[in-house]
Amino acid sequence: MSTRIVLAVLLVAVTSACGSPSAGQGADLRGKVYVSSSVTEQGKPRAMVEGTRVELRFTDDDRLIATAGCNQMQGPVKVDGGKLSVADLGMTAMGCPKPELHQQDEWLSKLLGATPSWQLDGTNLVVTGSNAEIVLAPEQPATLEGTWTVNGLVTRDAVSSVPAGVKVTIAFENGKMLVDTGCNLNGAGTPYVLEGQVIKAELGTSTQRSCGAVDEVENAVRATFENGEATHEIDRATLSLTNASGAGLKLGK
Repeated sequence: MSTRIVLAVLLVAVTSACGSPSAGQGADLRGKVYVSSSVTEQGKPRAMVEGTRVELRFTDDDRLIATAGCNQMQGPVKVDGGKLSVADLGMTAMGCPKPELHQQDEWLSKLLGATPSWQLDGTNLVVTGSNAEIVLAPEQPATLEGTWTVNGLVTRDAVSSVPAGVKVTIAFENGKMLVDTGCNLNGAGTPYVLEGQVIKAELGTSTQRSCGAVDEVENAVRATFENGEATHEIDRATLSLTNASGAGLKLGK
């Protein structure tokens, strides 16, 4: 083989390796979670319901779990040949607070059920249907630092929702824990120490005004730290705080 032919073969190999995004032949998506950074439909940006995003989770046992802000859909998935094929895509039937959320769920379900193409563009996952494209970035693991919103009250046996219209936040910033209920606990900084999974913090005294539905959440916060410490666990974007008896809080970022 001449030198000229060898150089031509090498050039083709390098061009193939460095050119277009990977079509995903053999790329392993298992165990990864991707969240949408852009959504387009018929070549134009598709507006998502405020506060929502598309999330695709590929489990270790070859299932796809997807959400678009309300109901969860899932089914066995194959990713061979650059195609995302989901068999028997099922969806929960939770009542969504807005009709637009139902419509968004149906849109995503239809897209995923039509065997869209997929490829990796760098670290991003690009899913392309007949008239829509979703670009998704790898989910970044949450850290304790930052502001969390209480969305569940935990007892030993169950988790209940926060009363409607009540917003309670707990922020961890520069060694201080700030609890803001909009009532008696109003965001004053409390020093905390992190020892492994244990957060040590003394809430101290506060006013004892009655604030209606907020009272239930304030009591749950106080109970969580009643002994001056709570165990924390972060599962993706969910923070669990529990006391020694198993009661506590669920929070999200």
